[in-house]
Amino acid sequence: MFGNDRTAMRRFFTEAWRKRVAREPLEPLERLVSEAIGQHPEYHPLIEAPELALEQEFLPESGQTNPFLHLGMHIGLQEQVTTDRPAGIAALYRRLVIQSDDVHKTEHRMMECLGRMLWDAQRTGQMPDETGYLECVRSLLRG
Repeated sequence: MFGNDRTAMRRFFTEAWRKRVAREPLEPLERLVSEAIGQHPEYHPLIEAPELALEQEFLPESGQTNPFLHLGMHIGLQEQVTTDRPAGIAALYRRLVIQSDDVHKTEHRMMECLGRMLWDAQRTGQMPDETGYLECVRSLLRG
């Protein structure tokens, strides 16, 4: 949606949150983004300071989590479930939610698998391994 324009993506997130807080009408994507932000109060101070949010670097080497990546993974996972792509992910998601009785916790667990799949694809220069991803998610049901 934003291509490689980090600033545009971050601006979209901060503006969606600003509109939600101000109780202004939201477009469907803004609603989805603001709901993800709403589930993460630890990110609110950053999101509410657009000048900081647009420029800040989040370095994994320093133990920092990139809140925009984290929120984007929630949104990507929700899109996967809505479209059932890869095939079977929606059923696995529903089973995990029933098992844990906590949607947010379930998404965090699944995001570990999603992040691993994306990292492996980036590292190897290959397409994401959907089969391995589904197996990782299935393993969450077992333990």
